[in-house]
Amino acid sequence: MASQESVSHWLDAARAGSQPAAQRLWERYYEQLVRLARRKLGDLPRRAVDEEDVALSAFDSFYRGIAQKRFPTLSDRDDLWRLLVVITARKASDYRQFAQRQKRGGGRTVGESVFAGNADAAAGLAQVIGREPTPAFAAQVVEEFQRLLDRLPDDAARRLAELKLEGYSNEEIAARLAVTTRTVERKLRLIRSVLEA
Repeated sequence: MASQESVSHWLDAARAGSQPAAQRLWERYYEQLVRLARRKLGDLPRRAVDEEDVALSAFDSFYRGIAQKRFPTLSDRDDLWRLLVVITARKASDYRQFAQRQKRGGGRTVGESVFAGNADAAAGLAQVIGREPTPAFAAQVVEEFQRLLDRLPDDAARRLAELKLEGYSNEEIAARLAVTTRTVERKLRLIRSVLEA
């Protein structure tokens, strides 16, 4: 019989749906799979997916596989390690092929670090895109917002729309306007139909 602290025991328990056993397997193999994925990915850019993502995806596939009883001959730590290596290597290979497609730049895409070459400029995209909108853009947004509000039939509808845009729930709006939630929902449907028209 397998010890309570053995990989075989955790594997059997994970097959039966034990989350703690699945967690133990994760803790036991995660770092090794990250290192394996790092080697398999090599010098591939890590903007969209990195070695941790690959290891996580491999574990997810493994857990779904054991839940679906796809690995009936899996019996001990050696079988498990071989299976995890194969899954991780395939995930890394799939990502490598995906990243090197011509549609994705054939592996020659550049990140925001190319903008950091100028010593006088802020690093990365911060020099291209500011934290705040330009005054012209802010004025345009305000004008468009006011134009849409002016299309609403009355001040009550405008107030309701403003409250909704401020993040209040239908129940909170109903309490503020001293109406029922159903009235708020009905008026919101009317507002949407007016604005979509």
